[in-house]
Formats: sequence, structure tokens, C-alpha cells
Amino acid sequence: MASISVRVALRDAIAEEMRINPNIFLIGEEVGEYEGAYKVSQGLLAEFGSRRIVDTPITEAGFTGVAIGAAMGGLSPIVEFMTWNFAFQAMDQIINSAAKTHYMSGGKIKIPIVFRGPNGSALQVAAQHSHDLSSLFSNIPGLIVVSPYDSVDAKGLMKSSIRNPNPVIFLENELLYGETCEVPDVEYFTPIGSAAVKLSGNDITMTAFSRGVKIAMEAAKVLKKNNINVEVIDLRTLRPLDINTVIESVRKTNRLVCIEEGWISSGIGAEITSSILDKAFYYLDAPPKRIAAKDVPIPYSAGLETLSLPTIESIVMACKSLLNLKITN
Repeated sequence: MASISVRVALRDAIAEEMRINPNIFLIGEEVGEYEGAYKVSQGLLAEFGSRRIVDTPITEAGFTGVAIGAAMGGLSPIVEFMTWNFAFQAMDQIINSAAKTHYMSGGKIKIPIVFRGPNGSALQVAAQHSHDLSSLFSNIPGLIVVSPYDSVDAKGLMKSSIRNPNPVIFLENELLYGETCEVPDVEYFTPIGSAAVKLSGNDITMTAFSRGVKIAMEAAKVLKKNNINVEVIDLRTLRPLDINTVIESVRKTNRLVCIEEGWISSGIGAEITSSILDKAFYYLDAPPKRIAAKDVPIPYSAGLETLSLPTIESIVMACKSLLNLKITN
């Protein structure tokens, strides 16, 4: 076991798969000479050369279309967006070409492609660089959507995504790139469509993904001081959603809090809540709670940015309302 950052875990996963499969290439802005805007592709140009680590102009629509065409032709591209906010320039290619071609061709054309990059808020990058696209992409048939939290799943999900024959939306987070944890030395894969219980508990079920898992775990520490044992579920995959793991937990805890940094309207938490009400309603002792971003563009101001996003305090307060208990820090 070695302790590595999320950034290194992603780089290692890509490099390992590129060594095995010569059809894999990485394409995007500054992925080569600059080694990626967040250094995820560090060292890859030196090892694989410019034919497989392809620097592009600032033209998301262009290089996304090129990559999808390459996937149709039998290659396995990895497309880096400097931020997922810039992918709005390529939505037609992603949704109409990548997501739908397998269905529209009667299964004859596969699109083995990974779209990756940082998603959601960071630190004062303002409204046009803070959009969380998780629920938007999770609404699209034909796409797989994953969003890892730690280094173990960043590497395992990346390797699984590269080998998947379908288009995968790989949502990273800028504030997690430097986070470290121990990763197995042997080759492994994190299964797509499988959630993970990060912390076991009997009182409340919390669901989260990406950076939301870190906030949920911190909130669980506060609640533990009040003898409240929370079960934290890292969703890891958003489409297909592993609702069975959530149902199993709710049957035990009888309470649910859904955490996400996207907006609350039509969010991942709304989908989970709807499924629980449909499939596990009689196990609930209280209405589910959803903790999400306020319904405004993410502000540039540091103070307003904090107020607009889920916090440890807002999660603790939601649990307080479910249990009707006074919470102390």
C-alpha cells in the first residue's frame, strides 16, 4: 500500500491503461506540454509522445467531436476538460453524438470514451467556473456518470471507465486533487454502479459523492459527540445509481439525509428521495432531508460562496431536525 493523491491516482490509472492498450489517447487543452491544468497528465507526454497525448487549441466543440469520431472508428479516447463548465461548448457532441449513437445504430457502433475534468465549486472561481453538472448528465440515457471521492476510487473508477464500451462522464473535483490515502499496490478496479459504505451507523443514513463525502464524514464526527451514529454512503456512481445500498441502509436507520453541491432542484438527492419514498417508504420514521447548493449562481465572494454551499453545520442541523435533538459542537 502506498499513500498517493487523487491527482497521482488518476495519472497512474491512465498511464497503466495506455501501456496495455495502444488505442487509448488523451486529448485536451494543455494536457501535453503543460501536463494538464491540474497536473493530472504529468509525465505522460514524455512517456507516450504527442501522437497519444494531444494538445489542442481552446475549442471544446472541436476536440470533443474529433474524439467521438475516433471512438466510433475503434480508438479509446480520454477527453480532458479544463473545467466541466467549459463542456457546455460541446454539449451537442456529448449528448447527441456520444450518448445516443449506440442506440441509434441498433447497437452496431460503440463509443468507448471517457470525458473527464474538475466539476463543481472550488475556491472563489465564481459562477461560470463552479457549476456542478452531476444531475444534468445523470439525466441523459446512454451516459455513465461517476464521481469519486478518494484516491482508491479515483484510480479504480478511471480504470473501469476506460475499459467500459460506453461514454463515461468522469466528474472530479479541484479541491480533492491533493487529498491522499493509501492505494493498493496490486491492480484493481472499482465497479461502476456500486456505492460504498464509508462509515457504518444505525441512526441516520447520509448519501454523498465527490467532495460531499468529506463534508459528510466531518459532520458525522460532530454527531458522534452527541451519541448519534451516522451511516455515510459514498455513491461513487451517479448513473446507474446504486439505490439498493441506500435502501438497505435506510431499512436499518429509518432516516435519510442526501448531500450534494449541485442545486437542490431536480438534483441527485431528489432522485434518491423519490426512489426511497417509492421503495422504502414504510421504513422511514421522518421525511428525508436534502442538503444542496442554494438556488443561485455560485458567488465569487468567499463568504457568500460558503453560505451558498452545503456545510458541516447545515448537515448537523438537518440531522437535528430529524432526531429533534440539541446538537453541540
